[in-house]
Amino acid sequence: MDPGSKAFIPLAEEYGKAGMWDEAAGVLEDGLKASPNFIIAMVALGRVYEQLNQPAKAIAILEEAIKLSPENFRAHRILAKIYMSQGVKEAGLRSCGVILAANPQDVEVLSLRATLEALAVPAPAELAPPQPVIESVQPASESAVTMEKVEEPRYVDIMQRDRPEAATDSATITPEKKSATVIQLEQWLSLIRDRRLDRTASTNNNP
Repeated sequence: MDPGSKAFIPLAEEYGKAGMWDEAAGVLEDGLKASPNFIIAMVALGRVYEQLNQPAKAIAILEEAIKLSPENFRAHRILAKIYMSQGVKEAGLRSCGVILAANPQDVEVLSLRATLEALAVPAPAELAPPQPVIESVQPASESAVTMEKVEEPRYVDIMQRDRPEAATDSATITPEKKSATVIQLEQWLSLIRDRRLDRTASTNNNP
């Protein structure tokens, strides 16, 4: 097997189907270290970050992806959704425009565009409302309590858009139960890493 194989993509997909988004993110991040600028992996990682409710990370990797591939419709679709949820009008409309230029009848993107167009552009004062000057410092314990109450929402699996029942299936699978496919792919990747290490060691021993 080619040591430079991009077999980590199917493994990340299997993790996504099982709702194991943290594991999927780890696989894709490691894969991109070995294969930087691999567009498919970059877009997949953007979708995983979206599922993990990490919009800043998702936007960063997806914006990088469309710099390398300006007409990557999947990346633009995810960006449009994230920008809509964040209330970022202009960037969201830009991504919608790229998709609609190729497919003016895309119902989902038309709906996204309509929602974005309805967003009011906030004035600078509304973007960052002035806070009253408070001389006393807020106790650290209160900040800790506030942070503990924040929970990141998890979403159903969207990695397979064409399967209507995919969301129901992924919701019922617990992270502890790994499918045979996941186990096989993990073993596959382990073999790739071992061979890569062997090749590196051989090169170092034979200058």
